[in-house]
Amino acid sequence: MSTASVTHVDGWRLKALVLSVAVATVGYLAFSLCGGWEEVVAAFVQISITGTAAALAMSLVNYGLRFARWQLYLSRLGHKINVLPSARIYLAGFALTTTPGKAGEAFRGLLLKHHGVPYPTSFAAFFSERLSDLVAIVILALIGLTQYPEARGLVLVAIAGIVVALTCLSSRRLLDRIHHWTLQREGKLFNILQHLVMMLNDARRCHSPGLLSVATVISIIAWGAEALAFHWVLQWLGADLGMSFAIFVYALSMLAGALSFMPGGLGGAEAVMVSLLTLKGIPMPAAVAATVFIRLATLWFAVVIGLVALIQSRHGEGEPI
Repeated sequence: MSTASVTHVDGWRLKALVLSVAVATVGYLAFSLCGGWEEVVAAFVQISITGTAAALAMSLVNYGLRFARWQLYLSRLGHKINVLPSARIYLAGFALTTTPGKAGEAFRGLLLKHHGVPYPTSFAAFFSERLSDLVAIVILALIGLTQYPEARGLVLVAIAGIVVALTCLSSRRLLDRIHHWTLQREGKLFNILQHLVMMLNDARRCHSPGLLSVATVISIIAWGAEALAFHWVLQWLGADLGMSFAIFVYALSMLAGALSFMPGGLGGAEAVMVSLLTLKGIPMPAAVAATVFIRLATLWFAVVIGLVALIQSRHGEGEPI
């Protein structure tokens, strides 16, 4: 990767990253104080080094599977990049996960540009990735709901809705009709719809039934690995509430974080996670400890890995990006 490319993280993105880390640190400290600092620290000790290693291993499974899916998308879009430089580009995007405006994804597109991947293509891959993540998180939340018999009808309806929505996204004829309909109308809303349909058409090759099925399975396993780590954390803290409930809490928290439109879901995910755990009868210190720990082992572990990828590239170690 050229020096000019690296300098794109030396401006506001680097400042935003440093600020997000500082704000998150202060927020987590305040969070821990609210839960009872000594009890939270004791809970972290109870998890132990072995538990920490197991949780981080599940996060690595998540990142690895998502990268494999990323490679599938790029390949389907006509751009095959060698694994090592592609992995560095993908991981480098994690460094800016907690910065505003999806800067990590924009930076990833910038790096892909040096490998001959145009911005519309990288954005199509990014959109397909986020869509696949959203579908997986929703499905995991629905799996958690199956523990409640009265909600099983809702689960079936929601899954059917997901299948219909994904089928529509993969239909070129439907997208062309919608695009033609928006072209005949004026106004900001219809302009936005035009751009959205164009983006969906660009990403449509990633939404063929076969690839869509494979990507969904990969996504469910990837996010399920982190949900499993969360279940383990609850067990280590003496709060074994069952696998399905742990999956439901983790998935719903990630969904709340995404809907909050905050970088990395900061604040929203933590608030929902602690609230659901305490409502289930878990003491506040244990709920806070489980929440802070799993966020450090998933979100912030990814940020650290991303920073390492950037630093290695910057110092020219191995094959440059």
